[in-house]
Amino acid sequence: MHFLEPVTLSGRLVTLEPLSSDHCAALEDAVRDGELWKLWYTSVPRPEDMAAEIERRLALMEAGSMLPFATRRVSDGRIIGMTTYMNVDAANRRVEIGSTWNATSAQGTGTNPESKLLLLRHAFETLDCIAVEFRTHWMNRQSRAAIERLGAKQDGVLRSHQLMPDGSLRDTVVYSLIASEWHMVRNGLDQRLRRR
Repeated sequence: MHFLEPVTLSGRLVTLEPLSSDHCAALEDAVRDGELWKLWYTSVPRPEDMAAEIERRLALMEAGSMLPFATRRVSDGRIIGMTTYMNVDAANRRVEIGSTWNATSAQGTGTNPESKLLLLRHAFETLDCIAVEFRTHWMNRQSRAAIERLGAKQDGVLRSHQLMPDGSLRDTVVYSLIASEWHMVRNGLDQRLRRR
């Protein structure tokens, strides 16, 4: 048994479902909403690459290093994106939440903060994680701002950390939340979501 096992996480705005190949067509539609793959500082799959991306994530799940989810909006049942637990370090009870994207029309609606609340609650309260990481491209200011609004602290910047598909080098900003901060972060997220 792996540290992470498939689980469905349900909230008021979204349900995070274990990713499967059955989600492919709906995810192709979701990624077309805003043509997210055109953002040079992200690694969002093109519609024609979605099946391969799902297979890649499922293979990493089988290896025990990732637990991928499809994000379903509760109000209309529509699949709006993907998110994952990744870079799993079971021995040290650490995970990263990442490889997240949401359709443009879903951005700013509360679905992303609730997704993070569900993932963080499961990580800290069920998996007993010591820390949860977030990583993003230095140039992805929208993602950095969202991570900081969660209450995560910046640990540092890994310069020239990854080669991007266009050949540029990514500076990766690393953030984390630790278990002792979870109560405060949970209260802040609950308060934000109550206002929606």
